[in-house]
Amino acid sequence: MTIRVVVVDDQHAVREGLVLIVDARDDLSVVGEAADGHAAVAVAEEKRPDVVLMDVRMDGMDGIEATRRIVASGNPAKVVMLTTFDLDEHVYAALQAGASGFMLKSMRPTEIADGIRAVARGDAMLAPPVTRRLLDRFAGQAAAPPALAGALGQLSAREQEVLTLVARGRSNTEIAETLFLSLGTVKTHVSAILTKLGLRDRLQAAVFAYESGLVRPGAPS
Repeated sequence: MTIRVVVVDDQHAVREGLVLIVDARDDLSVVGEAADGHAAVAVAEEKRPDVVLMDVRMDGMDGIEATRRIVASGNPAKVVMLTTFDLDEHVYAALQAGASGFMLKSMRPTEIADGIRAVARGDAMLAPPVTRRLLDRFAGQAAAPPALAGALGQLSAREQEVLTLVARGRSNTEIAETLFLSLGTVKTHVSAILTKLGLRDRLQAAVFAYESGLVRPGAPS
């Protein structure tokens, strides 16, 4: 199945380069482009892509607000933020808005393509150390709101263990090995966590784990 992608960036050269990277893969296809947030929302609504590559900083409506509107509309597209810096505070705001991960524009073409595939299948861009550094820097800076603490109480003790490891960037296989569970059981737990908390994917679950206080920034893995 071909993964349908929309590319959003206000720099024509960057956007053109991303289009070339995506369209060079047999299983990826660019179905739309946009140069600002307003156009991104419109194109995402029209094309209903699997993945939107969204620049963070754009004139007019930025990528954060565009992401918020796409997610709030119920569009099933997964939004991946594009940024120049690996510790850009705007990226964390985008994750809170509903983005499914982020990529650095300096990543190699193969890494960008692999990242698109990962997000499309629901794995989210969580594993790279740069993502964990960003979460450690910007998440959990204040006491957890009561609503988050209450939501955390919906999870069983085992589900909280699984969520902790998800927030630490562990794959399902690694979680299974750590907790001595079958892979199928881990997948069931992850699915239950997302359903109970009303979250879109693993990265949103990781953000919740930090914001709720279940995982503390900088704590040992």
